[in-house]
This record gives sequence, structure tokens and C-alpha cells, in this order.
Amino acid sequence: MTAESRVVVPGDEVFKYEPDMMLGAGLLLHNGLIRATLLGHVKIEKRDDDKRRISIVTKVTPNTTNTRLPVQGDIVTCKVVSVNPRLVKVSILSVEGVKLSQAFRAVVKKEDIRDKEKDSVIVYKCYRPGDLILARVISIGDMSSYFLTTAENELGVVFATSPAGVGMRPISWCEMECPETKTIEFRKVAKIIAK
Repeated sequence: MTAESRVVVPGDEVFKYEPDMMLGAGLLLHNGLIRATLLGHVKIEKRDDDKRRISIVTKVTPNTTNTRLPVQGDIVTCKVVSVNPRLVKVSILSVEGVKLSQAFRAVVKKEDIRDKEKDSVIVYKCYRPGDLILARVISIGDMSSYFLTTAENELGVVFATSPAGVGMRPISWCEMECPETKTIEFRKVAKIIAK
């Protein structure tokens, strides 16, 4: 790696000072060492008077990716990754309608699927892998996953695909139907309210 492509952070030693060096932006001289005071790339320019001008170049680029993190109370759109008898593993795709640049892992525990009759919930009758669901963040959870709930009428499956590969339509709060094969499957369907 050349000195000009090296990334430095504040406090990093850039070079040992030599008499032909001129310090530019983002640098300071301390005890014979040139140290960075900014985050950026080291830039060396050769001047006409045979001196080297050293500076730190910082490039500010607009943030084109959404780095918003889900917080407690947010409504999130998720894709179901896997289902087992105790919980549903999902990937959070958007927060409050804003698409994320990176998906976050989350889980919906069996007891957080419905508000009533929590003991009688059969997870596989509520969600299937590939379903898109709306959920609410209830806590940050552990180091690897957010904890979500769908225990509100407005939360649950918003899109599901039938075994025939066709988008299903809701026919009740707990069933969806394939429009081609007329097959009915159980789901915890979100009650979508038009704004």
C-alpha cells in the first residue's frame, strides 16, 4: 500500500518528520512524529521547491444508503426466513416504510404472534418461509436479533405465495387463498387499513 492510498484515523502516526516535509490539513507534529488529526487518505504532493507537502484528504460523500436502525415501537416489513414450533426467524427489510440498505435479523416468538389464545398458536399455521409480514419492534433483543410482535390486528402477513407460485389473497383474518388453484392456507393475516 502506498502512503497516498493509506487511510488514517486521528492519532495515527503518518510519518517521522523530515526537514523537507510541509504539513498540510489534518496533521500535527508531536515529538518528531507527524500524526493525523482527521479521518482520511494521506496525500503527498511534490512542490517546485523540492519540499513534500503532506496532508490528509477527507472526501465527504452524500449518504445514499439508509443506515437507520429499527428502534422499539417501529413498524417493520420482514421476510420470513424459517419457522419452527417456538418462533419465526425473519429478515427486516424496511423500517416505517423506508427500505434498508442491509437486512437485520429478528425473531417473533410464539407468544408474540397473537394477542389472544397465545397457548393455542400453531406457528406453521401463522407464517411460512417466504411470507412478507408487518411487525412491531418490541426490543433490541440479544446481540444477533431484534424481538418483534405481530399481536395486533394490523400486523401479520401482507403477502404470501401459494405452492403454485401465485400471490395469495386474504379471505379472513386467518386464511389466504390461491386465486388459481383455490387452495386455502392458514396465515395470521394483517388487517390492512387504507390511509
